[in-house]
Amino acid sequence: MEQMLCERIQIMFRILSAFRRLNSFQIIVLGFAFVILLGAGILMLPVSSADGSWTPFVNALFTSVTSVCVTGLVVCDTGTYWSSFGHAVILLLIQTGGLGVVTISASFTILSGKKIGLSQRSIMAESVAAPQLRGVVRLTGFIVRVTLGIELIGALLMAPVFCRDFGLFRGLWMSLFHSVSAFCNAGFDILGTESNLYPSLTGYAGSPTINITIMLLIVVGGIGFLTWDDVCENKWRLHRYRMQSKVILVTTGLLILLPAAFFFFTDFSALSIGKRLLASFFQSVTPRTAGYNTVTLSAMPGASLGIMILLMLIGGSPGSTAGGIKTTTLAVLLANAAATFRQRENAQFFGRRIDCSAVKTAATILTMYLTLFFGGAVFISVYEDLTLSACLYETASAVGTVGLTLGITPQLHLPSQIVLIVLMYLGRVGGLTLIYAAFSGKKINGAKLPQEKIMIG
Repeated sequence: MEQMLCERIQIMFRILSAFRRLNSFQIIVLGFAFVILLGAGILMLPVSSADGSWTPFVNALFTSVTSVCVTGLVVCDTGTYWSSFGHAVILLLIQTGGLGVVTISASFTILSGKKIGLSQRSIMAESVAAPQLRGVVRLTGFIVRVTLGIELIGALLMAPVFCRDFGLFRGLWMSLFHSVSAFCNAGFDILGTESNLYPSLTGYAGSPTINITIMLLIVVGGIGFLTWDDVCENKWRLHRYRMQSKVILVTTGLLILLPAAFFFFTDFSALSIGKRLLASFFQSVTPRTAGYNTVTLSAMPGASLGIMILLMLIGGSPGSTAGGIKTTTLAVLLANAAATFRQRENAQFFGRRIDCSAVKTAATILTMYLTLFFGGAVFISVYEDLTLSACLYETASAVGTVGLTLGITPQLHLPSQIVLIVLMYLGRVGGLTLIYAAFSGKKINGAKLPQEKIMIG
């Protein structure tokens, strides 16, 4: 008995010792995995389903992954399959995934009055994409306060509409759920009924209150925590903004206006001008990792779906609740192309030179996402005998943590669901984070190989 106890103590100490040796990237990756498995375990329980039955592990795991990874792809209609308790669990998972596991845990540490050590600060900085350790505790507190405040404001703005349609208490819950889901760019809805599964926000296509509030929540949640900090600190003094914040705001504005103009002139001709304008802007904003829709996506033409795939892959901004390759990655690649055309050595923004390492990182991220996006689509297309275009839409939605679907995800078999699970997880934690976590500690060989030229283009 004593020997068994000693062995267990030794195992526990080994686990603790291994945990201490983990770097910030490994902690982030494992933190998300732990929350996903915990959420899946809770969602399996009979109390989580509407009919009181046990939920199969795969369905619970898929729902937990899509919640924590703030994606919104589902295999079960959220509104009808899950109970009120299940909805609360999903909402908690969305909030945890949106803010980040590290940010949530750090917030509890701050509230408890405990001191934040250097290693914790390093992990927090990586989690929120902070450029330095200095001020990261203040930034974390700012993120949590602003997040809760914006979500509350969003819920209050939508409350009159939902309370009118569902009554006071259910209307307030609807408002809060969709506010958190929109701000975290999750795209979950609980509006489904037995006669109308997976409706998203199609029933509110003509509601300016719901459309504008949801769009604002999506945009604010997707521009990044550091950009918020810049806006709150410097207000309208744009010249004081970080170069990154300027790039994010300009790129975000263009990615909203240009696709909206395209959708307005090519789609929704059957709608009135007001509804057409709302639908165009909504479908321009929501593909960038939010996942809501107010129109039937399968009825849209191929060109529009292609534009949406591109927007889904781009996603939001670094250090935000959104996924995708990020707006800064796109901007750096375009700036580098412009510099190449002008025969300049370095890309530049707003009178600042961009380091070559940023260009290399951007190219690596783009290559990684395109490989995952196309490879996953080919596998699902072959396995399920579906058209490649439809599968490309689903995999772009998964790896970009968007949640938009053409309706095929609930019909997929287990291997295809696993592919989507992997894509959602990689899309949320970030491909580079996973690589750094896997290969950290590897010795770097300083020797350089002989150089030889290769023709490009």
